Amino acid sequence: MNISVTQLKKAKQDYDENGYAVFRQVLDSSLIKEASAHVEWLCKRYKNIRPEHLHHPLMRDDAFWVRLVTDCRLQHIASAFLGPDLACFTAHYICKPARDGHAVLWHQDGSYWNLNPQKALTLWVAIDSSNSANGCLRMIPGTHRLPLQPILKRHDVPNMLATSVGDEYIDESKLVEIHLEPGDVSIHHPNIIHGSKENRSNMRRCGLDIGYMPASTEISNENLYLNPIFVAGNVESGQRFRPWPNYDKSNTIPFDGFELWDKRALAHNLLHDHVTYTNESPVDMTNRMMKRIQDGTVKSGQVVL
Repeated sequence: MNISVTQLKKAKQDYDENGYAVFRQVLDSSLIKEASAHVEWLCKRYKNIRPEHLHHPLMRDDAFWVRLVTDCRLQHIASAFLGPDLACFTAHYICKPARDGHAVLWHQDGSYWNLNPQKALTLWVAIDSSNSANGCLRMIPGTHRLPLQPILKRHDVPNMLATSVGDEYIDESKLVEIHLEPGDVSIHHPNIIHGSKENRSNMRRCGLDIGYMPASTEISNENLYLNPIFVAGNVESGQRFRPWPNYDKSNTIPFDGFELWDKRALAHNLLHDHVTYTNESPVDMTNRMMKRIQDGTVKSGQVVL
């Protein structure tokens, strides 16, 4: 899909007024089919991790994942709101299985990030149909004008983040459900209060949740979100990013254009300095991330009640 100037203008108006916007039919069906196959491959590879927690460390060496989050159509949307110099600091599939999908309680994304400046955008790609029955995104328009609120530990119901904002910030009479079809994209502000209900339907509900930021942004989280991917634009001297991985069939799925991927990755990696990897495995890193989510310690200096 080619996004017109008129569509972008309308989306910016919606984003400024409500804190979110929706773009229809952004990604083609063939790429969405590959993404769905990727999710199934990851679920088989990491059987001990719930599909709501297919976090970015699992895909550290995954060429298809990088190909997807750097897709030019997603770049076009993100750069319209953040500028041309773009990086991806987090992305994971939130895949709610049929009949047993966990809720994501009311929260603000920015409460889990230490970014300087706190300028970022969440872009959500629908891999499956997402609707009222299977736990679609729900937004409370206008709450992006609120500052980031303290978060509460929540273990009373199964939920992905194990936290939520307080009930005093929630007016469900104003909520809007975001119904999406595969290939549709929604974007939202770091401060908007949003969430999604559990999935008790017979349909899977899967989406790719991507965090974009200006490439010059500094990340201060302790041992989390520290290896962003450079997506597009220019890089300031001394900035370090995770190199795009080569195609390795043991670490990813075959995808359209994989034969030429290594050449593309090499050219891109020459544009910036690279971070140094730790010896921690992707699974160990993901488990540590999940524990910190459960403990409410993802963000240093965070107020967790």
